[in-house]
Amino acid sequence: MGESVGMGVGLDVREKVQLAPITDADVTDVAQFLHQHLNGRLSAAQWARSAVPPWSVDAPNHGFLLRQGDAVVGTYLAFYSEREVDGRLRRICNLAAWCVLDEHRAHGVRLARAMLRQRGFDFVDLSPSGNVVALNERLGFSRLDTTTALVPNLPLPSRPGVRVLTAPAQIEAALSGRDLEVYRDHRDAAAALHFVVRVGEDSCYVIARRERRKGLPLFTSLLHVSDPAVLARAGHAPYRHLLLRHRALVTLAEGRVAGRPPRLSRRQSAPRPRMFRGDGLSPRSVDYLYSELMCVPW
Repeated sequence: MGESVGMGVGLDVREKVQLAPITDADVTDVAQFLHQHLNGRLSAAQWARSAVPPWSVDAPNHGFLLRQGDAVVGTYLAFYSEREVDGRLRRICNLAAWCVLDEHRAHGVRLARAMLRQRGFDFVDLSPSGNVVALNERLGFSRLDTTTALVPNLPLPSRPGVRVLTAPAQIEAALSGRDLEVYRDHRDAAAALHFVVRVGEDSCYVIARRERRKGLPLFTSLLHVSDPAVLARAGHAPYRHLLLRHRALVTLAEGRVAGRPPRLSRRQSAPRPRMFRGDGLSPRSVDYLYSELMCVPW
């Protein structure tokens, strides 16, 4: 999420602003701050749950925060993972919710610098907004190709031999190997919607999330598609499922995630930017697993 600012109340502006990593002990305070100043649609309890990912990882912190006295005045959440990319183990840091109170805005860049000074990590920012995009570019980030199709979730009849599996036991039974590992790592992620599309004997594991556009919670986006060719063969069945099960009218399907969109879709005119920075990291190796998109249901 991009930087957001709010007004502090009752703070002594003469007291020094301290920067520190977010530890487990800080999560409650950080969650209350984000509820108050970034997104009040999520309760403090929801923010606290979202800040700690369900997968197992040796993370150095949950990001960084700014304190003035005992009060949190800025935060930058991070989600960490270890991924095998092109036969090499890479440590990924996903830059997430960035929020600094207005009177401490000048300290916001300290949070970004602290995050990026961590050695041995590649960095992804999957929801930068406003002036964060330009700042990231100055810090050496590159943009991903986020060409996106807007797919209407119409209640069209399913093709013969196409099924959508949604029960956890059905999903577990349909998956194996890496797909099953990904499902188990993400099944408790607060923003992730899981289903498996079966076309005959072939399966495609899909993770989606709810999205808001112009304040309307009528959208979903596809975050992970294990086999885009199978998804394409399924026709409109996956999108019908998102309409009937999750009441989403439109699905945002990025080409780099979902492949060729179904008929009746149209290209989004201004898709949201997503960015990455890493020595030798190629765009095709960047995905949306193990990230804030899975964990934070804003």
